Amino acid sequence: MGRLDGKVAVITGATSGIGLRTAEVFVAEGAKIVIAGRRIPEGEALARQLGANCVFLQTDVTVEAQMQALIALAVEKFGRIDCLFNNAGGPAQTGGIEGLEVDRFDAAMATLVRSVVLGMKHAAPHMKKQGSGSIINNGSIAGRLAGFSSSIVYGAAKAAVIHLTKCVAMELGESNVRVNSISPGAIATGIFGKALGLSTDAAEKTPAVMREVYKTAQPIPRAGLPDDIAQAAVFLASDESSFINGHDLVIDGAMTGGRNWSQQQQGLSALRKAFDQGA
Repeated sequence: MGRLDGKVAVITGATSGIGLRTAEVFVAEGAKIVIAGRRIPEGEALARQLGANCVFLQTDVTVEAQMQALIALAVEKFGRIDCLFNNAGGPAQTGGIEGLEVDRFDAAMATLVRSVVLGMKHAAPHMKKQGSGSIINNGSIAGRLAGFSSSIVYGAAKAAVIHLTKCVAMELGESNVRVNSISPGAIATGIFGKALGLSTDAAEKTPAVMREVYKTAQPIPRAGLPDDIAQAAVFLASDESSFINGHDLVIDGAMTGGRNWSQQQQGLSALRKAFDQGA
């Protein structure tokens, strides 16, 4: 406890999944936080749960005026902003390139990329004035390798976030403001259900299913959890990571590390059997 004592953080997309768990952990570690989300009942309930060190503001992260107001609230309420976690996101259209709907493409890019740009734009002046700060952008393994999302649009957007992070890190690092990204693997949240067309309420009930589906998708024999990402965000927000800048931290249980050992061995066994039959 206490790794974020004295720090003020803004967390977007905080009404469920990764953002919600990150809010809980940040407060437990001593931070004062401003949380953002579109759903008022869930946001207000979380703020009540976390107490005086948490304030909720309903925010559409794609609207510049609202993102500017969100950052300003942290400074007005708590006097500074030490960390911004650009976590808000959502699914994008599935299917191939020929069926792509431009309006849905633009909407996804606004949610996944524009929001990150706006958060950094309005946090940067405050952090530069302080001479310190940590910006954390939520990427994805789908932004590093093709084929790890049901949506090519989502993968492209997350690739943009990862590279944008590095570009801005080179600029703001000169003012002692660090900019890093976290790329989760298969984390058991409601986003998978949303991507398949479930309502928000229905999708939020699917993490238990996702834990079962993805428990063998990587060498670590369980699905990723929101807490895995929250703990990484604590590290990147804390002074422990003061020399880490422009880095994309992959948290996927080695899903993108290569072919699982057991699968490789099964393939070798099948090959030996084929050789024996051929002989």
